[in-house]
Amino acid sequence: MFDSTLSSIFGSSESLVAAITTGEFLVCCVASIVLGMVCAGIYMFRHSYSKNFVVTLALLPLIVQMVITLVNGNLGAGIAVMGVFNLVRFRSIPGSAKDIGSVFLAMAIGLATGMGFLALAVVFTVIVAIVNLVFVATPFGQPKEQAKTLTITVPEDLEFDGMFDEVLERFTAEYELIEIQTKNLGSLFQLSYLIRMKGHGEEKALIDSLRCLNGNLKIALGCTPRQRETL
Repeated sequence: MFDSTLSSIFGSSESLVAAITTGEFLVCCVASIVLGMVCAGIYMFRHSYSKNFVVTLALLPLIVQMVITLVNGNLGAGIAVMGVFNLVRFRSIPGSAKDIGSVFLAMAIGLATGMGFLALAVVFTVIVAIVNLVFVATPFGQPKEQAKTLTITVPEDLEFDGMFDEVLERFTAEYELIEIQTKNLGSLFQLSYLIRMKGHGEEKALIDSLRCLNGNLKIALGCTPRQRETL
């Protein structure tokens, strides 16, 4: 039963353009469009996106299919051509890890439908969809504790070097002083730390302990802006 899944509807002809019929071509186009929409749906699952990229992702399998058909089943030539097209999209704006992975998924679907392996394309898309659902819905790959930015304001006459280390060691798993800057025309200093908390719900206790040391001046604790995920 699985042997038929791994066979092409075009048979073993070396030239796809010479062997393909209009009906077969339209069937492949429909399969590419449907699977392209599934690929776009996988990309949109719990991920921020733009309509332009989603539409492009949905059309990409159809475009790849046409290229593979026109190069007469020469898989190497098809990959080379689509590689050039792919570089045009990412030549100046780096894509995120999921962006690039979704592009490769759409290209793989297009390669399969372009060669006539429709059943294989469907099975492959279903497998990727299930695995993506499992990975995204579970804590797989999720950091244990997100880094946070702690800013402490101190008066200019306070010797702050190492002053907060004991409190930070008590409440954080790791910390690093990343910036020192002056405030209010030099009358205040602001220390910026990158920290990871040891446990949940200890933020107030940390701030209360720091307030006793910095003269009850301003203290801010917030999430670190996430950088764009790239490969």
